[in-house]
Amino acid sequence: MRITVKGRNIEITDAIRAYAEEKIGKVVTHYDQIQSIDVVLNVIKNPSVSQSHTAEVICKFVSGSVQAEESAESMYASIDLVADKISRQVKKFKEKQISSSKSASIRTDIVETADVE
Repeated sequence: MRITVKGRNIEITDAIRAYAEEKIGKVVTHYDQIQSIDVVLNVIKNPSVSQSHTAEVICKFVSGSVQAEESAESMYASIDLVADKISRQVKKFKEKQISSSKSASIRTDIVETADVE
């Protein structure tokens, strides 16, 4: 599993990269079928916008993907918010995968009968 951190209108420092990888990396503990996680950090340089720092996360699985985006006044706050949001979405995705695989089989409710001779 790999985590890619990219920036738009911002230079990604080692501190921001390490913080994003640490926070978003905790998502892996919830579901082990994650192939890659892409983190895009964006800054809007308009002074009239109050929540100018945006963090977007795309989590790719074997059978689909989950996306979350959050904005805040600082980059660290937006990373925290999006980490919580993507964590909830990954848990929900995992529960759906498990519940659909349990109910998908017709043969799970077959009762074996013994042959009487």
